[in-house]
Amino acid sequence: MNMEFIRKLPIPKDLKAQFSLSEKLVAIKQKRDAEIQKVFTGESDKKLLIIGPCSADREDAVLEYTGRLAKMQDEVKDKIIIIPRIYTNQPRTTGEGYKGMVHQPDPEKAEDMLQGLIAIREMHTRAIEQTGLTCADEMLYPENHRYLSDLLSYVAVGARSVENQQHRLTASGLDIPVGMKNPTGGDLAVMMNSLVAAQASHVFLYRGWEVKSAGNPLSHAILRGAVDPLGRTIPNYHYEDLMTLCGLYAKKNLKNPAVIVDANHANSGKKYLEQVRICNEVLHSCRHSNDIQSLVKGFMVESYLEDGAQKIGDGCYGKSITDPCLGWEKTERLIYDIADQL
Repeated sequence: MNMEFIRKLPIPKDLKAQFSLSEKLVAIKQKRDAEIQKVFTGESDKKLLIIGPCSADREDAVLEYTGRLAKMQDEVKDKIIIIPRIYTNQPRTTGEGYKGMVHQPDPEKAEDMLQGLIAIREMHTRAIEQTGLTCADEMLYPENHRYLSDLLSYVAVGARSVENQQHRLTASGLDIPVGMKNPTGGDLAVMMNSLVAAQASHVFLYRGWEVKSAGNPLSHAILRGAVDPLGRTIPNYHYEDLMTLCGLYAKKNLKNPAVIVDANHANSGKKYLEQVRICNEVLHSCRHSNDIQSLVKGFMVESYLEDGAQKIGDGCYGKSITDPCLGWEKTERLIYDIADQL
């Protein structure tokens, strides 16, 4: 095997014991999980807003941003449940570039995965302590999920991972909502197959154990747009796309049909300012179709303290170092606009 073994890392159980949650935080998560679940089961007509930076690059800025979201949550709590995006694993198309805090707790220093695991656990914990909001993260590495499994209220499986068997089977063993994105090529059948897998029970190998999953009835679709063979982006949030997804769900024996619309990525062509228009168009579609209104459970939006993006080392506090994001002023206006239309 052509690799160097650097050091043995603590298993999730040990790290959880070292950085444990108080009874108060456990209770906050249980309450939040129940509220979020009711949106997917149809018991609540609130919408979800999974919103935050493309990648969580530094704790101070992320916590300030999350604190601002918490104040907004109090104002729109009757209509929207805000789930902050604190994404600590960053997929890279070519494998190069910043891979997230789990790899580099400081983007300007060398990789240190022990300190990265500690940093992401502490950041997610402090977010709950300081804001009362439990958060979302991407399950980029299924074997890493248990380092944060007692902290998260939402998990996303990305477009590059949704066809992977380990992601699908691990999702089937989680007890929180797992959003399965359509693949980058846009094939919705692949996404629907991932939902069939995630909602079923399986026996499989996980972290050295033979395990049996119960199936996850809260797994659901995320539409994020696609890219054609020539590299052109193809949106899939329009009225016709949502009606197509309604039809696909009708052909499957799936529980809790649901979709979260990702307003950035290929849906916006990474033109981050388009996220506002896209959310408004989807809400317009909801008003014109009861089927779409029932299916669409919310939005995924990339947002941070400052508009746009920067290179690592540029030093602008609260500005994304990966994909460009909406700044706070536009974010605040978007949240109010969504609430006003619900």
